[in-house]
Amino acid sequence: MTLTSKANHTPGSQMLQAAEAAWKQRDYQRSISILEQASRSLPDNPQLLLQLARCHGLCHNYAAAEKYFERIVKVTREKNETFMAAGLHFLNFGQFETAGHYFERALKQNGDSIEIFARLAEIRERQNRLDEAADLIERALSLNADFIPAQLIQARLHRLSGQLDKAEMLLRSLVNKPNPDSELRARAWYELGAVLDKLSRFDAAMTAFLEAKACVIPTDAQKAARLAARNELGKTAGAISSAMLRRWQAAGEKFKPRHKLAILCGHPRSGTTLLEQVLDAHPGIVSAEETNIFYEEAFVPLGRGAAADAHFIPVLDSIAPSLLRQSRTNYFRCMERFLAQSIGNRWLIDKNPSLISLIPAIIRIFPETRFLVALRDPRDVCLSCFMQPLFPTQRISATYPTLETTVTDYSLTMGLWQTLKPIMPNPFLEVRYEDLVENLEAVARRTLEFLEAPWDDRVLQFQKHAQNKIVRSPTYSDVRQPVTKRAVGRWRNYQKYLEPYLPTLEPLVKAFGYE
Repeated sequence: MTLTSKANHTPGSQMLQAAEAAWKQRDYQRSISILEQASRSLPDNPQLLLQLARCHGLCHNYAAAEKYFERIVKVTREKNETFMAAGLHFLNFGQFETAGHYFERALKQNGDSIEIFARLAEIRERQNRLDEAADLIERALSLNADFIPAQLIQARLHRLSGQLDKAEMLLRSLVNKPNPDSELRARAWYELGAVLDKLSRFDAAMTAFLEAKACVIPTDAQKAARLAARNELGKTAGAISSAMLRRWQAAGEKFKPRHKLAILCGHPRSGTTLLEQVLDAHPGIVSAEETNIFYEEAFVPLGRGAAADAHFIPVLDSIAPSLLRQSRTNYFRCMERFLAQSIGNRWLIDKNPSLISLIPAIIRIFPETRFLVALRDPRDVCLSCFMQPLFPTQRISATYPTLETTVTDYSLTMGLWQTLKPIMPNPFLEVRYEDLVENLEAVARRTLEFLEAPWDDRVLQFQKHAQNKIVRSPTYSDVRQPVTKRAVGRWRNYQKYLEPYLPTLEPLVKAFGYE
């Protein structure tokens, strides 16, 4: 975040610089306090109000973010730009309803904006309002028939509606056009790969996915981050012990109140989204998906002041109980802001595959946690990760530029789980994706029993529940469809491409019972 870009020569520039320094140190509340103090001196400064809105939003206080955007609307003549900025920020926050509200206001200010039509269409598609999305795209393309972002959305709508031939024709025209925007070209190739896979043209699909990867190459910094993440996994496996985890759990017995918290983790593309949506349909459960709240609000503050190269295990071991209690409070406060509701006495399911690498930290902060670990055939997982349209702007995507790096990441991540599994003091349940699609009711009953939650038939109609909510996972459209076995054993369609890497996966294939 850059706070000082336009205000370096204003009376409040020193405060803005101090706020930026605090933000870089991940002392978010101090950064916001400095900005609010500056705002009292400069109450009508749009730049300052914009930074406050953004900071509050990134800290999951969406009501405060909206309040500051509304103040900007009152003090600026550039209302359309403000509505657009607010919409884009709320998209970044994952608050699609509010983003759509601001884009609609922008549309009233400027009724012939092709970008607004396209942004609204993306939101309507996420909301499963496909007819509205198609209408918005038609309006966008009536202004400019060659507007590639709108054409990409139209191709996706064709695919979702089963018009695969139309989708392929449109996408072929897009990938053959000169286009300097590498990300748009990659999106077209990824979408074409998905269409060809549905048409069972697997070699052509793999060619399309490889073309997509070639369009957007991870930077050196992203490659370095990937290597650092791999090193962290190795250090965690070597630093943790059964005695330490049990000592942490025993020490945490004093923490009050005790929370009904379950972490749903695993490796991306292991079925976490499907299981989360099933559980979220239960009235005694509320779920949060794909947030960074545990990492940013509970975990990171505990490392403030530690050496930059310090591993988190010894830092956690020496942390004061008062700081652990503060992390617990921060986490649930931000979760309720994110969910826009009180959690109360319900189970909170925090679904985030990446939390598997932070299981020791979760036990340290929330020793009462139960863990749901999603499993799926490692070969299907790696193929699915490789085919997922992710980009270097998304941190996780730097891991999947090739099948080799994807397999390596999977082996390290799930290898850590194999290390943790025999020394876990907390209750855990492994849930196999293949069992879930084979017998949804049996797996749902077993999972609810594990959570000591009563049976409720609504979990079997989870698609109805999903129709009325925003699903933030990249697989948001899939969970609205009937449960099928189509993705089970999908790797065999691409076996010749995976063949060189199967020996690396073999130990985990055996360990998880997928021989």
